Amino acid sequence: MARIAGVDLPNNKRADIALSYIYGIGPALAKVICQKAGVEPHVKLADLSEELVNRIREAVDKSYRVEGDLRREVQMNIRRKIEINCFQGTRHRRGLPAHGQRTRTNARTKKGARKTVAGKRRVAAKK
Repeated sequence: MARIAGVDLPNNKRADIALSYIYGIGPALAKVICQKAGVEPHVKLADLSEELVNRIREAVDKSYRVEGDLRREVQMNIRRKIEINCFQGTRHRRGLPAHGQRTRTNARTKKGARKTVAGKRRVAAKK
């Protein structure tokens, strides 16, 4: 298993797919990194020599903020917004979606499991 940016990458995957296991690297950026390192993106990671893996590792370490540094930066941005009491900060504090999504229905991922409230049922018979 190749270890890049503190992540063990699976050997049985293509190079560009395996790189996307690293936090902060998606499919498009993985292809760019493969081009910079001079590696064919469709070659499996197990078939790459140690030199090519080192070139990929150097390209990632030198040019991109990934894994721990990126996670820390994102958390710092969220904390800053919470401290200055901006709209997005209050949404983060309440555990609601921060980018304008609807919450009357949906938003279950952010809000968590449903909490049943008594007397919330619609009364269709009364008109």
